[in-house]
Amino acid sequence: MTVSNPTAPNSQRLFSVDPVSVPAKHRFSVAIASAVACLAVLTGCSSIANVQSADDAGNPLCAEMMVLLPSEIADQQKRQTNSQATAVWGDPSQLVLRCGVTPPPPSTDPCVTVNGVDWLAKQGEKSWTLTTYGRTPATELIFDPNKIPSSTVLASLATAASKIPAQRHCTGVTKAEDIP
Repeated sequence: MTVSNPTAPNSQRLFSVDPVSVPAKHRFSVAIASAVACLAVLTGCSSIANVQSADDAGNPLCAEMMVLLPSEIADQQKRQTNSQATAVWGDPSQLVLRCGVTPPPPSTDPCVTVNGVDWLAKQGEKSWTLTTYGRTPATELIFDPNKIPSSTVLASLATAASKIPAQRHCTGVTKAEDIP
């Protein structure tokens, strides 16, 4: 194989290898190394996140929402997941989203409205679960607010979450904000 530099005077050769002179085992090793390198480039550097899809993950409204999800939230990159209508940011996972969860019924849980989207909040010891309220299907978020601020998460996801039309709203909003 000969590779030339077309910009060099007289098409100067950069390197030349006769494939017949390279032993077969070396050609095979080079082919394997090339395949591994290509696979690494195609799959990226992060692992695929294992997330269980919600019961209504196949809802077309989830698909409309999923295409609008940001590629980064609070310096955490979005990763590939192994199930429909799910998303994960960070490696290890810092934020997990599932669209198609059962809409929550009226509740006494705190309700927060950010950029027109109502979220019911359940605060756990290590993580919070926020679920859209009044939208069918509902979207669920699980994250640690000590690692990613809830205001950042909700503001980042409001445009996508609003693709699922609101049918009801919280009556007793604990906090309402419009965040750019």
